[in-house]
Amino acid sequence: MIETFLAMDPWTFATFIGASFLLYLTPGADMMFTIASGVAGGPRAGLAAAAGISLGVMVHVGLAAAGLAVLVAASPALLDGVRYAGAAYLAYLAYASWTADPDIATRKGRSDVWRAFRRGFLTNLMNPKVVLFILAFLPQFTDPAIGPVWQQIVILGVILGIGGIITDGTYGVFAGLMAQRVRKSAGTMNKISAVIFGGLAARLAIN
Repeated sequence: MIETFLAMDPWTFATFIGASFLLYLTPGADMMFTIASGVAGGPRAGLAAAAGISLGVMVHVGLAAAGLAVLVAASPALLDGVRYAGAAYLAYLAYASWTADPDIATRKGRSDVWRAFRRGFLTNLMNPKVVLFILAFLPQFTDPAIGPVWQQIVILGVILGIGGIITDGTYGVFAGLMAQRVRKSAGTMNKISAVIFGGLAARLAIN
């Protein structure tokens, strides 16, 4: 793996990081999820959600490197099943946020962080679009001549995951800090999170 990493063209890394950065700046499901998590549970929850999402990305990267993602993508029924499961989970999160205790002070910070991490991981894991994206995006920056393609996919995937934690985590932390400043409106913050989660659920189910 180290030999493959050293053999990869620095320009390839630079191009990949640049393209990834543009993707991070594009509003999407991951960004909105971390913002909603930050609003609902504070800055630590927002960062934890980003970490969970990145772990989910790494699972998808592992599947792509092993070649299993190709088989999954070739099965429309399986993809639909995963997609609807993810939409149902997001709908549940919307309901949970809508009915959550508006008193932030009564919540346990540690449990909120773990819950946000778990939710981020499961939401990403149950989004088949991530599989399709990785299959379409990462191979463009690989070169069979310099080493095993699966190793290059893993290396690029790690970079993608780290970048996701940094950027999505920043969104989540910022949203959490802003939410903490309006603790008296925590009930409204929960409703905002619920609307975001609900919108993500609808988007995943329809597309």
